[in-house]
Amino acid sequence: MEAMIKKYQQKFKKAKDEMSKWDDLQSRLISHFRNASSIISRLQIIQNSKNYASLNCVGGMEAAVMQKQMDSLQTILLSMKNTMEDFRGVVLSLEKLQHDGKQLAKGSSNQMNKKQLQHRIGVKPTLTNCIDGLVLLHEIYHDEYLLKSSLVSALSALTLKPNSGDLGALHQLLVDQPNILNEEVQYIFDIVFAEEIC
Repeated sequence: MEAMIKKYQQKFKKAKDEMSKWDDLQSRLISHFRNASSIISRLQIIQNSKNYASLNCVGGMEAAVMQKQMDSLQTILLSMKNTMEDFRGVVLSLEKLQHDGKQLAKGSSNQMNKKQLQHRIGVKPTLTNCIDGLVLLHEIYHDEYLLKSSLVSALSALTLKPNSGDLGALHQLLVDQPNILNEEVQYIFDIVFAEEIC
């Protein structure tokens, strides 16, 4: 049982590494989102020839400025897509950890019954705590990934019909992320690593 708990603790250490990657990706996504929002909000101004004043005499100025902004926006949207793939990679890693965690208990030499899975030795977590913790971590990050994907899709849709109110709301929603409560995640780690805390 003790050896099995140690194996689960190793899985949680890997999960913690993945969660650190997630935090870095969050910062990157907010930066991309802010830059894309700025360009999208400028598009209507750029398309209005009255805003060019004396520059209107320069042929093709409006089209050149618009093209430059669209090229920049395309680059940022591509970077956001790549960042979302990196988020997806973290979710897949957590999914594998939770799957492996379930298999670890099932695949032990002695098939464990429910009572054995809930058996506690001293301050050590139960195997059920470990399995449930990995499942919960995956669910939390998976749900947040889906929300981020929706926000990125909504931003792309706003390119065609810019609305500063909608852009601001989407940006605020993204900044208010992560939706993940640090206390909840820390609680899971405190249970699994209880023996190291004592």
